[in-house]
Formats: sequence, structure tokens, C-alpha cells
Amino acid sequence: MLQESERCGIYLPTLKIQSDPVTHEAMNSTADLRLPFAVRPLTPNLGAEILGVELKDGVSDELFKGIFQAFLRYQVLLFPPQDVPPGVQVAFARHFGEVQIHVMNQYHADGHPELYRLSNLDEDGKPNGKHPDKGTLAWHTDGSWSRVTGQATIIYGEVVPETGGETHFCDMYGAYDRLSDAWKARIATLRAVHNLDFSRTRRHGIDLMTEEQKRDKPPVDQPIVRTHPETGRKCIYLGDHAEYIVGMPYDEGRALIEELNAAAVHPDLTYEHRWKPGELIAWDNRCVMHRATAYDPATQGRVVRRCTVLGEVPH
Repeated sequence: MLQESERCGIYLPTLKIQSDPVTHEAMNSTADLRLPFAVRPLTPNLGAEILGVELKDGVSDELFKGIFQAFLRYQVLLFPPQDVPPGVQVAFARHFGEVQIHVMNQYHADGHPELYRLSNLDEDGKPNGKHPDKGTLAWHTDGSWSRVTGQATIIYGEVVPETGGETHFCDMYGAYDRLSDAWKARIATLRAVHNLDFSRTRRHGIDLMTEEQKRDKPPVDQPIVRTHPETGRKCIYLGDHAEYIVGMPYDEGRALIEELNAAAVHPDLTYEHRWKPGELIAWDNRCVMHRATAYDPATQGRVVRRCTVLGEVPH
């Protein structure tokens, strides 16, 4: 944790961590939720497994009401291994809202433009040695590079590696709550510019955005602290797509973003998921960052398909 940035010659307030005795015990209690399924918390502070729901059987309005209550409470929902065909995944996503058609259409899959497939398998089903998107290895939130940002992301594991290829999640409510008062005051009105071309180019280096795709999704500014539209809670909203700070020298803004991104991840507010084939995870991009972990794409296969539901303009 930096007290002063010698690299950039700027002063940054000390990131003091303070505990919040209220948030997580209250958040993870299901006493006030009447859910039509069983729930198993994945950690004391983040995530829950939803038991007894077969998505291919269809999701009624009443069932989805319970799922969405759990989604707001736990932020990350795990559905145990089951058959979820592409059309079923898209239909489930539509319960949350309008599903994003990702600008990078080279990843569209299975006849559904809403689906975005990440695969390192060749046409014979063998690992091809190429990681499909190295940008996923850094902490980020899906769709922050769009004016209307991502709400839910829903990802299904078709093929999973024996080692690596995990997905980790961290709680941005808790990250904000643990900032010192000085940091909260410093970032209260700051806005960061999120740029898909920036994050894609510096992390992946190949299969870059076309000029048409860049024009379709230009950089946008978002608040660093956003208020969740359903819960009313404040959270940090940054991640790897954030490039610079509006009204701040570029290098100074970069230092601030990197510092906050690192400070936002707390081990006790993190859930690390090791995939099993057929699992499905849905999470709330508005208050959660996530990342994938590395694996050997030359010897291990990993195929996941995801879709992201559009949310709102952050404030």
C-alpha cells in the first residue's frame, strides 16, 4: 500500500483498511428471503450455490424472482453441473434484461449473437496453444467500456482444464467500505475513462479490435464510486478497462487506478472458483470484479461461453 508514489512523484493518501461490522453478516443471512430453492453460501462474505434448479426445465417468473433476490444478496451465484444448451443460457439471461451483443463479433457462438465463446481448441478438439483472451487474466468488470454497462454476466463451462483456468471474484461493496475516509473523499467525484481497445491491446496483443469496432465502442467515462441501483450501496467501479482519470495528468491517473485496483482485492472478500464441466455462474458486474487464472493452452482445453446482460448508466 502506497503512502507516496516515488515512481510518479505524486502523493497518494494512505490506504488504511477499516473493518465494517455490519455489512457481510447481514448480507449473507437468508432469514428475510423466501426462496423456492436451497442456498449454500460459498464463503462467509461472497457467493452462493443454488441447489435444486434445473435451468433447462425453464425458469418461471416466480422462480426468477427468488434467483434475483439471491443474486442481489450474494452477488455471485453458482449452479451445479447440468446441461445448459446455448438457447437455454440465452433464455435465462433474458430474464435479467436485454442481453448484450458484444462488439467483438468474432467471438459470437452457436448461432446466438448474444453468446461469446472463449476456446483454445482447434477444429479437431485439441488444444491449439493459444489463449483466446489474455485480458480475462486481469481483474475487471464486464461491459464497463460501454455507456450502458453490464449488469449480470452468465458463464457456462463446457470444457475445463485440470489445472488453472479458475475464475476468481471480489466484492466491490466491501472494497469501498474498507477505504479510509481520506480515500473516499479523494475519489468521491472522480471519473475514469474505460476503453476496450486499451485493455485489449495491452493485455492480448493479437486479434485486436477493427477500426469499425473501435468506432462502435469509443472510450467512455464512468464514476469511480457508483451506487448500486437496487441495493443503494456504494462500491468501487474500476478494473482493467479503466485507462485514465478525467481531469488528471495521464501518469497520475494511471497510478491512482493501479493502486485502487490492487487495494480493492481482499482475500476474505474473494471467492475462487475451480470449475467442473457443466457448471454455470451468474454474477453482478455492478459490485463485483472478476478474473480468470492462467492455464497451459498447449496441453489443457478450456471452453466457456458467456453472455452479459445490459444494465444502466452508472451514477
